[in-house]
Amino acid sequence: MPHQVTVSIGGRDLILETGRMAKQANGAVFAKYEGSAVLATVCCGSSPMESLDFVPLQVEYNEKYYAAGKIPGGFLKREGRPKDKEILVSRLIDRPMRPLFSKEFKRELQIIPTTVSADQINPPDIVAMNAASAAVCVSDIPFAGPVGAVRIANVDDELIINPSFDQISRCTLEIVVSGTKDGITMVEGGAKEVPEELLLSAIALAEPAIKKLCEAQEQLMALAGKEKLPLVVEEKKLERRQEMWDFAYPKMEEACFVKGKMNRGAAVKAVKTETAEAFADDLNEDNERLFNALMEEMETKVVRSSILDKGVRTDGRDLETVRPITCEVGILDRAHGSALFTRGETQSLAVTTLGTVYDEQMMDNIDGDKTYENFMLHYNFPPFSVGETGRLTTGRREIGHGHLAHRALEAVLPQKKDFPYTIRVVSEILESNGSSSMATVCGGTLSLLHAGVPIRKPVAGIAMGLVSEGDRAAVLTDILGEEDHLGDMDFKVAGTEDGITAFQMDIKIAGISSDLMKRALEQAKKGRMHILGIMNATLKEPVSDVSDFAPKILSLKVDVDKIGAIIGPGGKTIKAIAEQSGSEVNIDDNGTVTIFGKTKEKAEKAREFIKAIVEEPEVGKIYEGTVKRIMDFGAFVEILPGKEGLCHISKLSRKRVNSVSDVLAVDQKIPVKLIEIDRQGRLNLSYIDALEAEEAK
Repeated sequence: MPHQVTVSIGGRDLILETGRMAKQANGAVFAKYEGSAVLATVCCGSSPMESLDFVPLQVEYNEKYYAAGKIPGGFLKREGRPKDKEILVSRLIDRPMRPLFSKEFKRELQIIPTTVSADQINPPDIVAMNAASAAVCVSDIPFAGPVGAVRIANVDDELIINPSFDQISRCTLEIVVSGTKDGITMVEGGAKEVPEELLLSAIALAEPAIKKLCEAQEQLMALAGKEKLPLVVEEKKLERRQEMWDFAYPKMEEACFVKGKMNRGAAVKAVKTETAEAFADDLNEDNERLFNALMEEMETKVVRSSILDKGVRTDGRDLETVRPITCEVGILDRAHGSALFTRGETQSLAVTTLGTVYDEQMMDNIDGDKTYENFMLHYNFPPFSVGETGRLTTGRREIGHGHLAHRALEAVLPQKKDFPYTIRVVSEILESNGSSSMATVCGGTLSLLHAGVPIRKPVAGIAMGLVSEGDRAAVLTDILGEEDHLGDMDFKVAGTEDGITAFQMDIKIAGISSDLMKRALEQAKKGRMHILGIMNATLKEPVSDVSDFAPKILSLKVDVDKIGAIIGPGGKTIKAIAEQSGSEVNIDDNGTVTIFGKTKEKAEKAREFIKAIVEEPEVGKIYEGTVKRIMDFGAFVEILPGKEGLCHISKLSRKRVNSVSDVLAVDQKIPVKLIEIDRQGRLNLSYIDALEAEEAK
């Protein structure tokens, strides 16, 4: 029997329904928000896997083209592998939900939210986030939810809940906020240099709406929720656990403070090995997992206790110190722009490449018409960056980190009309020990400046952490990888000297207070300013000109009625311009002509061709003409493409000329002066006047 609840969010009703569709799944919810609808399902493995010591969760958000009344492009005409947008939404759903599943459930989990209707007004990703949580709530899978999610945007200086696509395109701040009834657990978004206070206000506006969404899901659970499956109670116990703790803990206290990530990792591993050898008679394959858990618990306690009790971190820093930073530019000779940014043991080689309009990325999704993106940022995380072997792949992590850095830098890029290049930034992570995405932002900024891209202001990023127990809490600036893994928060903030451009916050605990969030933002701003100071000392302004190896782009504006003349019949004229100049020419419907040349000289040659086509003949001006035809009474000379005039025989010389052929020949290049345009628009030229004018110079 179908059950349904309705909750008003942002002035529109979100309807959550279960019991009508996908009834063989462990849980299924059909969510509708105006004309956008998502079917979310969740399933789990049939039996527990005792060896699992993590949450094996998969989230596979997908959008069907039929949802927007479209047929997919491409040869096969069907949906293919996940698009970047689908992967990013999957991560949005995964991150706030994953910590709420128990490791003791020990079954594979798969959540599949499918957008089946898209009105192209209301973004379906927020609908999918709430539908996914609701599906798990009504299922028989244990879950410490529900989770609610809303989008907040600042449009025309007003914060609104769940903006439309049109409103998002006009906003100065856009964030997705997710949480439980106990507090905020995730924030992600971008902005156009907004102050920290505006971000806090947006999060505060989201909290009541999230609580309403959680209450609605609880109502649906009360109507149709299934009895939860049992957790796997750990019956095995580690013999001599306390003795192992007493033996290893003092050694672990020393190992956790060895300088250097690789050295510290080796020291921790040595303690583990020494303890295993000392208690070899008590360890076997059956309790290996319990032993590993004990050692991780020990490391966690050492790291967290030192931070809370002493304010000292594993690399010896206090809570607010940023690791040593070095910045270099011009690392690669042939790249259009390059920079090497190193912060502690995290290093990004950022490379900027400039292309033409033909290099733009086409975006085809269900949100609206096809669009073209002229800024791309790609993040690569090879296994050698953490001293490991593995395959070179582009996974969800790479796409997510790249998207965050893309948001951070996009806010300061010049408009296309001012800098008509397609821009691609690639960040190669060469070393990683915490916040490589923010190193990408810093390195990306420097490489853009080195490429001559006139960004409005430099952007820097920093990652903040949190360790909390009871009433005690420590906010960490510029976190290490282990502080991310063993801590309670990963809060990345990027921005300029004047405001925030991108941020992402994930919290592993129930939630944090607004005061603690404000403290983290203030500390992040201080760290950001420190990093910007070092970056600015290396390169603060874009170099004066783009690389000699970059394409040269020139633009000019012509009257719309001249477009046809430039293109010519069947594109004959524009093709001839491209061939003769060695450049590519693109014309927009508004009359903007963009020329792409491999060299400046080739681009300027194409521009002269085009200017000649659109130029109107000017009386008194001297032109370099070409003799096209010779008649008894004179010669017809082409002074501009498609524009000929008559040079009468009397205008060839001050002396008598018996035959035009005595002076001129067909295809001869000669200077001529336009002396008249008669009432019928005919051009009268003079060869002798042009010669005399040139001699007089």
